[in-house]
Amino acid sequence: MNAACRAHWVAAAPLRHGPAAGRRHDSSAAALSSKACRPAQLRQSSHSRYLVRRLGPPGGRAVALDAAFPFDREAKMKKQHTQQLKLRIGIVGFGTFGQFLAQRMVKAGHEVIATNRSPCFEAAEAMGVRFYTDANDFCEEHPEVVLLSTSILSLEKVLGALPVQRLKRSTLFVDVLSVKEFPKRLLLRELPQEVDILCTHPMFGPDSGKGSWAGLNLQFDRVRIGQDEERQRRCDAFLAFYEREGCEMVEMSCEQHDQLAASTQFITHTVGRMLGAMQLAPTPIDTKGFQSLLSLVDNTANDSFELYYGLFMYNQNSTEVLDRLEKAFDEVKARLLRQLHDKVRQQIFYGQSDDTQMLPAANRISASTEDTAQAAAPSAVATADKPGGGNGSGKRGSGTKHAKHAAPVTSAVESA
Repeated sequence: MNAACRAHWVAAAPLRHGPAAGRRHDSSAAALSSKACRPAQLRQSSHSRYLVRRLGPPGGRAVALDAAFPFDREAKMKKQHTQQLKLRIGIVGFGTFGQFLAQRMVKAGHEVIATNRSPCFEAAEAMGVRFYTDANDFCEEHPEVVLLSTSILSLEKVLGALPVQRLKRSTLFVDVLSVKEFPKRLLLRELPQEVDILCTHPMFGPDSGKGSWAGLNLQFDRVRIGQDEERQRRCDAFLAFYEREGCEMVEMSCEQHDQLAASTQFITHTVGRMLGAMQLAPTPIDTKGFQSLLSLVDNTANDSFELYYGLFMYNQNSTEVLDRLEKAFDEVKARLLRQLHDKVRQQIFYGQSDDTQMLPAANRISASTEDTAQAAAPSAVATADKPGGGNGSGKRGSGTKHAKHAAPVTSAVESA
């Protein structure tokens, strides 16, 4: 039906019921609607009729002409498509991150149920989630998707305690852990062959994702998804949730993810915790760079050490990255000390004392010791050459005296 006809408004008598009313409406529509406004198939079909919609209060005379079919095909198809995107999602592990995801999923129109080792009834009820303390009751609700939102360290234990046999054989299992190769291997080993497996990693959390998710990365790997249409639809519908929230969808293997994450996520947590151990605090002269470091400390401090340990323990690439970080620190420190040694040597051998005050206190002591040694050396030589002023032992003594003064200078350089 063309747009002009759908927007055509007519005046009519108050609506009646029964066949007579229907004839009145049809005749009114025929009289008031131009032929150009009606498609040819509607004018020729004996089954076509106009649906009249009354606007305003009862007794009103304004009506609208809509499509000549007993249903709107476009609206029905849109509704059907929307229903296909809605899922019953069961979250195992209703902690901070599980609740963070559940809240968005409920707002997106999904039905969400949850279970946790400790009761979370109030938090679940507040966001429209049905909570179950018994994992058997949870599984008997037959969620289409089981989302594993546990810690890395507890995943194996939680999965072993879940009564998977009470779920449908076509259930889709999804993990959201920060490492990927470990859960992939575990799920493939422990779950029945009939269930589907999708590994995901939302590269954000309650802090970085508390506002919009637009532009935030979501890594995923379709580890094992059945080829039938329903299984494919369910997997696509779950991923569509993140896509509709604005996430950048990154399809990547679990192995490649862990290689990259060790050099990005793990090193970020490591540097943040190192700076946190230094107890950095804001000052009145903070630079933008220092403020960024403080922000990094705050973000990593909000995550548990258990998470950080999991990033190290369950990603085989983390040890190599940690070694590289330590080596890089040693190289930078060695370069600083080499430059400092060069400065001290200039003071010792060339007597450039103009910059002495710019050196640290310990280095100024080394420089002053070197000056004392240089002043004492001519005096010792003059005493040795004086007629009758000394014998062989005196000469040896002068050499010993010079060595005593020179030794602290060497020690100072070595200690520096």
